[in-house]
Amino acid sequence: MSTFTTRTALPRRTFLRGIGATLALPLLDAMVPALTAQAKTAAAPVRRLGYIFMPMGADLPRWTPPGKGKLDELSFILSSLKPVKEHVTVITNLELQNAYPGTHATSNAAFLSAARAKHTESNDYYLGTTVDQIAAQNIGKGTQLPSLELAMDMMQTVGQCDNGYACVYQNNLSWSSPTTPLPAEAHPRIVFEMLFGEGGSKAERQAALRKRASLLDFVKDDIARLERSLGPSDREKVSHYLDSVREVERRIQKAETDVKDNPLPDLDRPTGVPAAYADHARLMFDLQVLAMQGDVTRVITFQLARETSNRSYPEIGVADPHHPLSHHGNDPEKIARMAKINQYHVSLFAEFLGKLKATTDGAGTLLDHSLLLYGSGMGNPNVHDHVNLPVLVAGGAAGGMKGGRHIRYEKPTPLANLHLTMLDKAGVRIDKFADSTGKVDELFEPLGI
Repeated sequence: MSTFTTRTALPRRTFLRGIGATLALPLLDAMVPALTAQAKTAAAPVRRLGYIFMPMGADLPRWTPPGKGKLDELSFILSSLKPVKEHVTVITNLELQNAYPGTHATSNAAFLSAARAKHTESNDYYLGTTVDQIAAQNIGKGTQLPSLELAMDMMQTVGQCDNGYACVYQNNLSWSSPTTPLPAEAHPRIVFEMLFGEGGSKAERQAALRKRASLLDFVKDDIARLERSLGPSDREKVSHYLDSVREVERRIQKAETDVKDNPLPDLDRPTGVPAAYADHARLMFDLQVLAMQGDVTRVITFQLARETSNRSYPEIGVADPHHPLSHHGNDPEKIARMAKINQYHVSLFAEFLGKLKATTDGAGTLLDHSLLLYGSGMGNPNVHDHVNLPVLVAGGAAGGMKGGRHIRYEKPTPLANLHLTMLDKAGVRIDKFADSTGKVDELFEPLGI
């Protein structure tokens, strides 16, 4: 317990400030008056929403767990979720009717909007406000960044990308209005500076990097003063948080050095992006942990890869590009290789959940106080359908989510129902979202088995 014993609490929005740097703090005991300890309960935690997009559907037989009700057995693709299974619910037979006529562009565009994309190759595109932005307008108002949009692909294509649909539909998951897509950032250094620095132009960022060895060096005096005023428990929390910040900095700096020292030209990967996909993804996930822990933002979207991505994954024995594999023509060997990619993506998400579970946040953990949707806007990629989507939800214990289950609908049910439910549990009350017909009440009810 903290030794803070006065009625004056440290403000929740406490920052350590240095030249060109701002570092938010995690939730500490000292942020709640010691003599009103009843306020520090799981009854009113900070709620966070995360949306992680997996491109090009999945091999559904290897994705779908057997049976329904209690999640006793995980499927091949979901096997890495075992350590956090009690925090995970798989939902089978959700659909995106407004994603038809069945394209990669509409799969990406409809995932968070559940809206029908205007069929156009030009800049008169039109979609719908996405669910993350509705959340950001509500629970994101009090944070430094109302929302954070992330991706893994450094290059955004322009023009017409898929069956007469403008590339903007594939490039962007988040739309703040039907005509305003929000570009996602894939460069870890830029994301780090969005969270903790003042940013600036590329030249200004490079100059700032030369001037400083570490963000923490800029705020070390504030850190020292703060730690003298905290109890042992809070000092330990601050220490762990700063260690995490330092480790992320170290990995970014190593990636920059590796690229700088490489004599070969690299036109597609700007300085500071890890060469290996998994290292890049882990770094982006770690930045999300820091953003949540410091309450810099409460709403995050993350695109693990773009639709029609031709990325290959030789590190797991899959040399084939992902997109052609998804058009497998029912070839069992191609399907098996596609399933390995699906499993690989899920394994990185599982590591992220493990880190959230290990990070304390008030009376619980970051995983307790978050609801995270993982899935795709496409079901069977071989036929470009948008029914029986591979979708799961994780976290949410503080909001009453009962994990460790498999909800299987007998009839196709709008994905918008799940979006509406997650908004409601994050404290955002609206009557309807897109084509929703109700809520996924089973997500928060005791198992009837």
